[in-house]
Amino acid sequence: MTDNPLQHLFQQVSNCIQTHLANFTGQPQNPSSSTSKNTVFSLSPPSSHLSSKIYPANRDTSTVQPKDVLNKEKSAAPVTKEELGRATWTFLHTLAAQYPDHPTRQQKKDVKELMAILSRMYPCQGCADHFKEVLRVNPVQVGSHAEFSQWLCHVHNIVNRSLGKLVFPCERVDARWGKLECEQRACDVQGTTNLDED
Repeated sequence: MTDNPLQHLFQQVSNCIQTHLANFTGQPQNPSSSTSKNTVFSLSPPSSHLSSKIYPANRDTSTVQPKDVLNKEKSAAPVTKEELGRATWTFLHTLAAQYPDHPTRQQKKDVKELMAILSRMYPCQGCADHFKEVLRVNPVQVGSHAEFSQWLCHVHNIVNRSLGKLVFPCERVDARWGKLECEQRACDVQGTTNLDED
């Protein structure tokens, strides 16, 4: 069985979450190892047979208690709409940066479905409704990496304008959201390849 092609991305996300949780809880993090025993978060269920290979952060977290997570000096608050938006755009632009130059039919279908799902299930109803309207007027373009990246930048700028924010020059989208640096193309979007390429 081959390794999960998004293993490196998941590890980066896990490391980022580890760092933020360590900062939030005030617990020191061992900078030399993301697999320290003080790990607060793992992207893998403990029973996963791939756990030790793909998710090395999977450790016993019984030493972390809920009272430890809520540091009295810092107030805990739900994520804001703005934070959620930034995180979503970061994910989408990173996905577009990894999108292949010659996607399969399944990859094209998957991206279109992802956008449709976001327009229905995004946890901000007004945002979801606005995105649904943006998609209606600007159908998803997924013919190639360049086409998808430019389409996403254009759509992001539509949303930014509606919020009174500055727009991003789309000719610089690859410089801003370049491909992740992964060994042996481990971050390339794989998708299901059971359908022929177009």
